[in-house]
Amino acid sequence: MNYEDLFIQYQNLEKSLKDKTKLLAKLEKAISKEMEGGDISRCITDTAVMKSVSAEVTSLLQEIESLVSSFDGKEYIESGDFVSQMLEQCAENGVDVTGSSPNFEMFPNKVRIDVENQDIYLDRKKVACLRPVVLVQAIKKGQEKLLKASFNANKFASELIVAYDLALADLGKNPGTDLYLQKLYNYMVPMSRFRKDYDLQSYAFDLARLYAVGSSVEIKDGRKIQWGTSRDGKKGIRILDGNGREEFLATIRLF
Repeated sequence: MNYEDLFIQYQNLEKSLKDKTKLLAKLEKAISKEMEGGDISRCITDTAVMKSVSAEVTSLLQEIESLVSSFDGKEYIESGDFVSQMLEQCAENGVDVTGSSPNFEMFPNKVRIDVENQDIYLDRKKVACLRPVVLVQAIKKGQEKLLKASFNANKFASELIVAYDLALADLGKNPGTDLYLQKLYNYMVPMSRFRKDYDLQSYAFDLARLYAVGSSVEIKDGRKIQWGTSRDGKKGIRILDGNGREEFLATIRLF
């Protein structure tokens, strides 16, 4: 099952529908003008034509309704066809993707597929989209927008350092201790109600941009950032570096 096959069939019907509705609009204007001018004979003729075209429009709408109803969205998802085609679109559009059904990551986005209800969730928001190419292209557009957005590396570094120092004091750790970035997130956003506005994926994206900047970040007290990477997805935060390569940032230390 392929949504694109359905869409092609729909487009063929849509073209005919569009032509008919244009003709209806043209006939409506003609009838209005004829009545205004008193041309009863032509008005009767055009009204009959309009009635016939209206019947054709009704028939086309019934065909479209039947076509759409014949598409089993649940089967489309359950069979794995949706996921397969989504992954193909990710490859074609250069969108990095990892994970397996029903949960995928397209950094910094997360996609979850609710098979039972035929719902697609993008970063916890339900999106009405069973067409893989549209979903993937929307994600790519959003990612490009994020990458173009201004990012003050020094400001984010300063905020991260404040959280780091708070964590050291709270945990009774010595200066220069490696701290897990996942744990540090709780100090960055201590109140749970704010985590919807700045979730772990947003945090990961900012970490990725800071990581890409490297040693050019200026820290007022002269300390430097040292990252600790890991291949353990449970302890590390998955990012893509400046070259699009996968990295798992696990810890950070300031020295």
